Amino acid sequence: MNLKKLIAEGEGVSLDFKKTITSCEKIAKTMVSYANNKGGRLLIGVADDGTIKGVKSEDEERYMITKAAHFYARPALEPIFEEVYYDDKIVLVVEIEPSDTKPHYALGDDGKWWVYIRVKDKSVLASKIVVDVLKRSDQKEGVLIEYSSKEKALLEYLETHERITVKEYCTLLNLSRRRAQRIMVNLVLSGVIRVHTTEKEEFYTAG
Repeated sequence: MNLKKLIAEGEGVSLDFKKTITSCEKIAKTMVSYANNKGGRLLIGVADDGTIKGVKSEDEERYMITKAAHFYARPALEPIFEEVYYDDKIVLVVEIEPSDTKPHYALGDDGKWWVYIRVKDKSVLASKIVVDVLKRSDQKEGVLIEYSSKEKALLEYLETHERITVKEYCTLLNLSRRRAQRIMVNLVLSGVIRVHTTEKEEFYTAG
């Protein structure tokens, strides 16, 4: 593995730098967001600016990661460890593979389990729609799309507008939030519309 090349890519959707692991909750959140996405790597012993610091106690870091993966993530995750030596320093590379038992939940400080997804270099709380899409995306049977006037109105709106939010869709057709979410989950799963999550909002565009 070319560590310098990897670090040069910078933190992003599938790469995170950690000088050391200080909290099982926080690291579980990142690992869960990787598993719910396309997988990712943690470089332990690397500062936020990409400086290689090395790990003080590799056993301690492994213990924290394993504890977070097994007790702070549900279903549990199985991290893959690799040690990379650089200038007499050890960087612990932790790989989390994309999961086929999505969604994974992380235990929050509030004692509740939450689903996280990866948005750029952040782990963001997933909306109800995204959680439903993750739950159903592994089901093998296809999605039966019913094109009622409600689906049609949404697609027609997206022909003339670039994007729409759940709230706008509810207002547009005077729908309950629950009904709107159910329609959108089906349309996302069938690839008709796409969901976009940012740190501030979630919106939908034509697929």
